Amino acid sequence: MIDQLARLLTYEFVQNAIAAGIVIAIVSGVVSRFVVARDMSFAVHALSELGFTGAAGFILIGLPPVLGLLAGSMITAVFIGTLGVRVRGRDAVIGVVMAFGLGLGVLFITLYPRYATEAFALLFGTITGVSRGDVLTLVAIGAAALAALAVVYRPLLFATIDPDVAEARGVPVPALAVIFLLILAAAVAEAVQVVGVLLILTLLITPGAAAERLTVRPGLATVYSVAIALGCTLGGILAALVTNAPVSVFVTTLSFGTYLAARFVIGPRIREGQRAIGRAARDSDAAAELANSG
Repeated sequence: MIDQLARLLTYEFVQNAIAAGIVIAIVSGVVSRFVVARDMSFAVHALSELGFTGAAGFILIGLPPVLGLLAGSMITAVFIGTLGVRVRGRDAVIGVVMAFGLGLGVLFITLYPRYATEAFALLFGTITGVSRGDVLTLVAIGAAALAALAVVYRPLLFATIDPDVAEARGVPVPALAVIFLLILAAAVAEAVQVVGVLLILTLLITPGAAAERLTVRPGLATVYSVAIALGCTLGGILAALVTNAPVSVFVTTLSFGTYLAARFVIGPRIREGQRAIGRAARDSDAAAELANSG
């Protein structure tokens, strides 16, 4: 198996897949933390499906589907952000826009005179089919998304933890919501390349959900989330190359297993260790107080 992997790693398409996987995993891992903290799972689902509508539309007019995927996700992000900033009304807006967009997607596929293999490939991911040019495009999109997130990181974190207090202190919470949705749209357009539209939650929800079970510190949780996304993505790509099974199957399986381990095995042990340290510190303080009083 090791010899087989070593031989496969000499092929350009494998190198492209791994490079793309690294870029996508880093972006997804960072964004995933905010997606989980802001409770935006449904938004991720809507952005991916309406991104597919954009891809189908671009195929119909003879343009690259990846650009259509990005355009569809971005347009959806603006609609969701401007019409449904508050959590109470956001899901209703997402549902309305998603239903209309999916109808358009079906229409575009129906009007296409040939079999739209590129559009259907986006449903399940096409990471092993990316070219060197695709990798460069993913790097550019990912770098732009991470740069934008770095600029708004502190106010976005404040608005995520306590939006009412943040808004009272002058933080532009509605504008930050739209900006983050645009960043999320870029992450969705990238992650679809690995797991497809139907399994997008694997990379944009699971790493962040697992990471929050391991620590309550935002910075460390982001590091854990990126590490989980990288491990699951690269592990899934390598396993798929050896077995000839779809990449998305292994990525989702590894992600699910990691989440279960974080929730039921590693996380409880970490919390128990933290409680033990807290008890030891309290006992030490009590002993010191008794010694001083004596």
